[in-house]
Amino acid sequence: MKKGLEFVAGMSLLLGATGIASAADMAVKALPPAPVVALYNWTGFYVGGFGGYGWGNHDRLNDAGFANSYSSTGAIAGGLAGYNWQIQKFVLGVEGDFAWADIKGDDNFVGGTKDETTLRWVGTIRGRAGIAIDKWLLFGTAGWAYGQQRHVNTNVGVGIDSFSTNTNGWTAGAGVEYAFAPNWLGKLEYRYYDFERYSRAGAPATPNGNIPYSVASQYQTVTVGVSYKFGGAVVAKY
Repeated sequence: MKKGLEFVAGMSLLLGATGIASAADMAVKALPPAPVVALYNWTGFYVGGFGGYGWGNHDRLNDAGFANSYSSTGAIAGGLAGYNWQIQKFVLGVEGDFAWADIKGDDNFVGGTKDETTLRWVGTIRGRAGIAIDKWLLFGTAGWAYGQQRHVNTNVGVGIDSFSTNTNGWTAGAGVEYAFAPNWLGKLEYRYYDFERYSRAGAPATPNGNIPYSVASQYQTVTVGVSYKFGGAVVAKY
């Protein structure tokens, strides 16, 4: 009888230990995999168009020491193309654009002459760098700019001198892009342009016999644009 009780007790202890071990095994089972999150992929080539508003500041100086400043305003619109590389959340890229412009202003006959400057077109090649937040891209940009400006100098009682000049410069700015569809991007961008000072010779090179002078110009623009991006739009992230 005693041996039978000892057998039953031993079996109970054995079964209890087995249950505890099984419970411990269940507690350390692997959790199910996390759901896949799809993030936007900014890598790829894109083309698009843009348009907006611009304003400029102009500083005129002649060889006689007369100086004056005036401003300009107007529209700008054009096309662009570029390529982005995404490295984790960072995006690097290169972009070029060309735009028609009609940013015009004059000094309203200050000093007995009227100076009028118009930005007629501008093209740029720039680098870009930004941070991607899924479908949003915050970026900065800077690079080379090249544009054509038309200048008209009206001297009361003498005549009108009109000429166009192509000038080098630089541009820098910042903006935000949003992927509102798998292959479509919307953009809001601010840009600053600084062009080299251009000069105009005096008599007898010009028909009105003016004293030689030079003009330095800076422009600012705010534009909105839409681009089409080629290639895949999303990347899976676990």
